[in-house]
Amino acid sequence: MTDRGFLSWPFFEERHRELASALEEWCEKNIHDAHAADADEACRSLVTELGRAGFLKLTVGDADRRPDVRSLALSRETLARHHGLADFAFAMQGLGSGAISLFGTIEQKREWLPRVASGEAIAAFAMTEPECGSDAANMATSAMRDGNEWVIVGEKTLISNGGIADFYVTFARTGEGEGARGLSAFIVPAEAVSVEERIETIAPHPLARLKYDNVRIPANAIIGEPGEGFRIGMETLNLFRVTVGAAALGFARRALDEALVFARDRRLGSATLADNAVTQAKLADMALAVDASALLIYRAAWQQDVGGADHRRAAAMAKLHATEAAQKVIDDAVQMHGGAGVTRGVKVEELYREIRALRIYEGASEVQRQIIAKDLLKEARQ
Repeated sequence: MTDRGFLSWPFFEERHRELASALEEWCEKNIHDAHAADADEACRSLVTELGRAGFLKLTVGDADRRPDVRSLALSRETLARHHGLADFAFAMQGLGSGAISLFGTIEQKREWLPRVASGEAIAAFAMTEPECGSDAANMATSAMRDGNEWVIVGEKTLISNGGIADFYVTFARTGEGEGARGLSAFIVPAEAVSVEERIETIAPHPLARLKYDNVRIPANAIIGEPGEGFRIGMETLNLFRVTVGAAALGFARRALDEALVFARDRRLGSATLADNAVTQAKLADMALAVDASALLIYRAAWQQDVGGADHRRAAAMAKLHATEAAQKVIDDAVQMHGGAGVTRGVKVEELYREIRALRIYEGASEVQRQIIAKDLLKEARQ
């Protein structure tokens, strides 16, 4: 039932349409409710299966090319429409290894990216701290050079894949300057880090608080140069920001599909819920929100792949609109379902829990508004 007409839009090439068809077929055969039984085991299994099927290759770059954002966005939309954990497993492989794909040395890429792409190694992105969420420039975790090693001390929290990752791309203060100018990025093996707490959320995903207790790593574990960590982190987040919107789009499309089926089949006397004018208006608004999000997302993804002008505003707009709109679409679908909409085990109830975090992570909605406004004001002053 899902509308696939958007694949004919000029943002896509034939390889993107082939990917969408192949991944759709894979999802129908391989994603099932058992994946939700235990989040840790489900994510490990999904990473293995996605790697075996070859889809995780999309999440990493190679020596000459960064990941294709249109492919990432299409994949996340498709996976999210089928199951939130499948999207999570795919996305975290990309975000966790993104700094290596974009800024790693040839040796770092050769060591880690094939393992990420095959599903052999689970990746994680460790930036957030207990006292430092969106304001990454003020993180407290520190790294000091000691001969041929770096020594890392500090704590990270709300780290996706925390507790199941094989390595953490970790951001720490190295002191080249104040604020954002004094941060660096490192590849830290999981066995060097202590998992202090597993964090439960309304939509179960592997999350943890990590402790770095004088963690020693080789000098060549740094990504890029000392002091480049903030730029590396922001470029990595910017690469994947559009794909967060794509995941929200997948959730919204599924909610619309569920609402259409429910409205069509729900009897109200001699008519159906779909015959009601209020229901029809609601469905129209939901479809409008979905298409608007898709246009913003795939425009921004195309801009990132093609290059040229600064695309941060387009990425921020895509992430902001898609996540906020998806929240409303899913809420409307829950309302349309009535009591069933808040019953555990019903798909729209699952979607309601899944969507909420997307308005927060990888740049909260408030941060996206700041990015958009500052870019507009910068242009206005020129």
